[in-house]
Amino acid sequence: MAWQGWPSSWLWVASCGLLLLVLVLLVSPSSCRARRTLRSLFMARRKRLLLRIGYSLYTRTWLGYLFYRQQLRRARNRYPKGHSRTQPRLFNGVKVLPIPVLSDNYSYLIIDTQARLAVAVDPSDPQAVQASIEKEGVNLVAILCTHKHWDHSGGNRDLSRRHQDCRVYGSPQDGIPYLTHPLCHQDVVSVGRLQIQALATPGHTQGHLVYLLDGEPYKGPSCLFSGDLLFLSGCGRTFEGTAETMLSSLDTVLGLGDDTLLWPGHEYAEENLGFAGVVEPENLARERKMQWVQRQRMERRSTCPSTLGEERSYNPFLRTHCLVLQEALGPGPTGDNGYSRAQLLEKLRQLKDLHKSK
Repeated sequence: MAWQGWPSSWLWVASCGLLLLVLVLLVSPSSCRARRTLRSLFMARRKRLLLRIGYSLYTRTWLGYLFYRQQLRRARNRYPKGHSRTQPRLFNGVKVLPIPVLSDNYSYLIIDTQARLAVAVDPSDPQAVQASIEKEGVNLVAILCTHKHWDHSGGNRDLSRRHQDCRVYGSPQDGIPYLTHPLCHQDVVSVGRLQIQALATPGHTQGHLVYLLDGEPYKGPSCLFSGDLLFLSGCGRTFEGTAETMLSSLDTVLGLGDDTLLWPGHEYAEENLGFAGVVEPENLARERKMQWVQRQRMERRSTCPSTLGEERSYNPFLRTHCLVLQEALGPGPTGDNGYSRAQLLEKLRQLKDLHKSK
């Protein structure tokens, strides 16, 4: 069969020639560098393929749920009191309580302390979240789910059944389990004096949402519950989108105020700041934050929240517009020193994966 106008015979010859070239490069004793390049290329492609296959199995089959249940059992045995020691933040009638779950996740309770009403964010371990609800003596009326992954949505069923009036919010594009109230970009959820806005931030998943608690009603800082979009000095993987999609979502967050508190979905601070030091070793803000984080983690204390103002100063994934970061990564794809911001974001992700594998 012809391909784009080529006769079948020529296509066969070209394919054989390409295969022969690859074999020569791989076996030639004078082509060590070429062999390393080809092997690296094949390994990278194989790793991406395996990641895609694993992700599809996790999100589209019952194997994902079984994996989550295994994670849950192991974490409860290893960390009976949670992986980190957390500290709630109390404002004027509003309390934000981080709950350490699984091996490095965070769920959250947002509490109207006057009305004794609570909202849970990403309650992956229903047992841990329920224990906090009972300790606080509050009534759970809503679950805000950032995305469908089991380590963020695994507790939706048990908690919504236990609390009959509890509503489950999230994106209808994401296949969130036990979703009852679909949300769109900029929809607002009101619970007592809590005003929480959903912001569409696709990339990690197609329907990923972050939730912004408005600080104006209680005269305090706004709070961003970022799921797997943004971490302290890091950002989530792009599983269901492109680098451009993820960049647009990060820019949505960049539009918020510097004093906004960042409450991420995972405890990745020390690892992320270590990578940030590789790409910007002379960033003094990163160095100061790293020293603080290391002291916290030595005592198994949580590192959240940070502020968006802090993140702008050291998080490389929020600094793709900075010339110093572009220069640190060397020549761009075309051989000049120019990356587009999306290309820079993708380059950072590739380097982060290499740094993590060492």
